[in-house]
Amino acid sequence: MFAVVRTGGKQYRVADGDKIIVEKLEGDAGTPLSLETLMTGEGAAIVMGGSVTAEIVAQTKSDKIIIFKKKRRHNYRRRNGHRQQLTVLKITSVA
Repeated sequence: MFAVVRTGGKQYRVADGDKIIVEKLEGDAGTPLSLETLMTGEGAAIVMGGSVTAEIVAQTKSDKIIIFKKKRRHNYRRRNGHRQQLTVLKITSVA
C-alpha cells in the first residue's frame, strides 16, 4: 500500500518503512507526527484521503549552495552561501 503526501509544498509517494527527506518540520528525533494525505492506493485501486503517520529520525542540513553574482567591467562581485534545514522522516504506517 502506498500514499501520496504533501509537506513543504512538495508531494512524496511513500509506503511503510520508507525514509524521506523533507523541508524542516518542528520536533525532536523520535517525535511522531501525521502528514497531509492526498490519496492512498493499493495496486490499481486508488482512494482519496487516508492517513499517514511518520516519526522524525533526525534534523539535518543539506549541502551548501554558493550564490555568486558578478557584473563585468563594474567591479561588482557578491558571494553568498545557503544550507537548507532538512528533516529525515521514517514512515511508520499508511492507512
